[in-house]
Amino acid sequence: MLETSDLTVRFGGHVAVNAVSCSFAPGTLTAIVGPNGAGKTTYFNLISGQIPATSGRVRLNGADLTGQGAPARAQAGLGRAFQLTNLFPQLSVLENVRLAVQARAGAGLNLWRIWSDRRDLLERAEAILHSVALADKRDALAASLPHGDQRKLEVGILMALDPQVYMFDEPTAGMSVDEVPVILNLIRQLKQDKTKTILLVEHKMDVVRELADRIIVLHNGELVADGEPAEVIASPVVQQAYLGVNPEEKDEVAA
Repeated sequence: MLETSDLTVRFGGHVAVNAVSCSFAPGTLTAIVGPNGAGKTTYFNLISGQIPATSGRVRLNGADLTGQGAPARAQAGLGRAFQLTNLFPQLSVLENVRLAVQARAGAGLNLWRIWSDRRDLLERAEAILHSVALADKRDALAASLPHGDQRKLEVGILMALDPQVYMFDEPTAGMSVDEVPVILNLIRQLKQDKTKTILLVEHKMDVVRELADRIIVLHNGELVADGEPAEVIASPVVQQAYLGVNPEEKDEVAA
């Protein structure tokens, strides 16, 4: 469904992402991991169109999106959640989701239109709020929500847009221990739809082990490992990148 070919970006003399080629199939959740500064979020930004590539290609269902910006890519089916929440802070929780439902249905973005003839869209928005455990806060301003609830609302907005590809950049960042399971359960629900592709940038390896069907590892902007979670986590390149451990030296010490 989604493919990057030799995707590269340079900032001055620094190559932040270096010729990364990878494809992502429907029905899979791929975790993108690596140490700080590895290029994970930059790779996400290149895919979703937040920054232009220096070279390389991004394709979705065979269509070349490389020259398109973030709005056009979202329209094409790339749904992106950020480390920092992107909401309409002065609109209510329901209005945030309702706008996304309207946009997905091609019904425009007018909050003040008469809804009596589109009760189906309002019911869809309310159902999504139930899914993300925010129905009891439907009338609260998005700005007034605690951080964890704002993350849940952002996931709800993504669900309302019904993208082909869900992109989550550290979805549990800044959340309390009690809040994390709600987000993880939402992602598990999304995984059940085998027509969707899910990409996840995440530092917490316990989350990665639990959710991922596949792991790719970026290090210094390059793709250095790609495979099943157990295999990749145990690989020497991941042990060294994350832990600074040289497996050969560890074996020698053990001997």
